[in-house]
Amino acid sequence: MGTRQPINAEQHQPVLKVQGLKKKIGRKWIVHEVNFEVYAGEIFGFLGPNGAGKTTTIRMLVDLIRPTAGQVDICGYDVQREPELALRFVGSIVENPEVYSYLTGRENLEHFARMIPGIDANRIEEVVRMVGLTGRIDDKVKTYSLGMRQRLGIAQALLGRPKLLILDEPTNGLDPKGIKEMRGFIRRLAEEGMAVFVSSHLLSEIQLLCDRVAIIGRGRVLAVGKVDELIQANRSFVIWELEPRELGERLLRSTAGVGVVNEAGNVLDDTIMAGIQRQAIVTQMQPEFIPGLVGRLIQEGVQVKAVQKVNPTLEQLFLEMTEGESIE
Repeated sequence: MGTRQPINAEQHQPVLKVQGLKKKIGRKWIVHEVNFEVYAGEIFGFLGPNGAGKTTTIRMLVDLIRPTAGQVDICGYDVQREPELALRFVGSIVENPEVYSYLTGRENLEHFARMIPGIDANRIEEVVRMVGLTGRIDDKVKTYSLGMRQRLGIAQALLGRPKLLILDEPTNGLDPKGIKEMRGFIRRLAEEGMAVFVSSHLLSEIQLLCDRVAIIGRGRVLAVGKVDELIQANRSFVIWELEPRELGERLLRSTAGVGVVNEAGNVLDDTIMAGIQRQAIVTQMQPEFIPGLVGRLIQEGVQVKAVQKVNPTLEQLFLEMTEGESIE
């Protein structure tokens, strides 16, 4: 994540406020209780496994389906009671961008601009520059790459100068270069004060991109908070390289407050596992215990060759909260 600080949430009204949102289809509750807020200048991530109610929630946000209970406010307007007033502040791409392949990029934007009062050629040029399509805007969309189509879709969503941008899987299908470009573009929008709501199954992308995140499982929001705080509040791991290993492990196991992890591959992700020595010992403990424990190990004749604190990733947090369910 970058060093950008989102606007202080406590001093500003939320752009998007979701309260007690529920949806029942037939006899089945798809969404039980969803609550969160999104503020100007922040990127808010929305994560959930298959069947968690993520897509259903997004559809309720933009009035594509009506909730069974609860309320969605956008810029202070109730989406159900005042949909026209609320949705004028929203630009969104839900599922795939709706574009016409046989038209040029510019013709697509001109077509959608006719549906929005006050959008002229200058605004079209402005959004084209914003999404970096100046050199290709007059080409047929059928010649565009997937990343270019995504950017054209976002340009369309930005035509009406929204205060809230809702993006459903914006990096889906993009190559690494396209993902990086999309991430930078979304960041720039937030830096300019826009509230950006991003749904994604790419947990590493959410961790890099978002200021805050909501994790949803079985139709309920399990956690909402700043990405770093959610990760740090979860279990911390300390990796030790000790010589002799056997003595070092016995001392670690005999220390109160230190748990030795027997199957490290089950709790640490592959990128971390690839970077540690085969004989390393993985413990679960409070990091503030490290200095005292190093002193004790040395005193007992154990050489501390390396010690490393590792925070859990958002993926580990996600899997724990959703009890190992697969992601969308």
